[in-house]
Amino acid sequence: MGDTTVFDVLVIGGGPAGYTAALYAVRAGLSCLVIEKMAAGGQMCETAMIDNYPGFPEGVDGFTLGDAMGKGAARFGAKTVFAEVTALRLTESPKVAVTAEGSFFARTVIVATGATHRHLGLDGEQAMIGRGVGYCATCDGMFYRGKRVAVVGGGNSAVADALYLSGICQHVTLIHRRHELRASPIYLAPLKAKENLTLTLNSRAVALLGDTRITGVTVEENESGTRYDLPVDGVFISIGRDPITALVKGQLTLDDSGYIVADETTKTNLAGVFAAGDVRTKPLRQIVTATADGATAAYFAEEYLRQNNNA
Repeated sequence: MGDTTVFDVLVIGGGPAGYTAALYAVRAGLSCLVIEKMAAGGQMCETAMIDNYPGFPEGVDGFTLGDAMGKGAARFGAKTVFAEVTALRLTESPKVAVTAEGSFFARTVIVATGATHRHLGLDGEQAMIGRGVGYCATCDGMFYRGKRVAVVGGGNSAVADALYLSGICQHVTLIHRRHELRASPIYLAPLKAKENLTLTLNSRAVALLGDTRITGVTVEENESGTRYDLPVDGVFISIGRDPITALVKGQLTLDDSGYIVADETTKTNLAGVFAAGDVRTKPLRQIVTATADGATAAYFAEEYLRQNNNA
């Protein structure tokens, strides 16, 4: 199968960054193909309720928002293939994406494959997502206003999540497996100043409690092995993310954490290749910043094509 057409823009990933890029590309008169392995919206589809995306005062579920983004791009002519990309050849001309459905070709590529949250691997963790288990405090924290929550992790993101939640929750417990936090020192003073925030160090979360919703978490102290149940309404797991960059490793420059090095122009080290959304090095990973990246990537893809007399 596949398509011998050489598209102006090939977007890898149909999340908010990918479909915004596709929308802006086709509205600029460019031909565009999106390749997405799951469904329109990508990982966003797994989010039961999104309350921090502008324009939805009552919130919107991730599947509905993703589907709407896909339809918006399709309305102006963007095409979609649902398949998993098994190889990307970004240095060739035209550039090539290989899938089980065949190979696809384009003059420019926008990589919008995203990043996955690391899981603790506890029993019931997957089933409890949206039922007390969360990975994004700024996305889901408002559901726990006035309640008790735990944050698992010890890096900058975990401490930032704990500080954010302490402003809206009754109490926050920050659980970290080492004897000291890995977060930057700048976070430590405000952390210790929070009266409704407890640091639980040298300890691990070893079990989730609750049948249909989280009611608590079992904590184990590393040195003594003592276990106890901590009653909470929610558990935010903030132990890092893994960027989905295996396809571009060795072709695009990655930072120490594996994210694609691309600044606010979304340009990578390869001409005609752009990185948008959670997959690129950036300070904030949210749906709204992903859509901004998508629009930017489409703009610079159009500029590249124009300067190279391809558009």
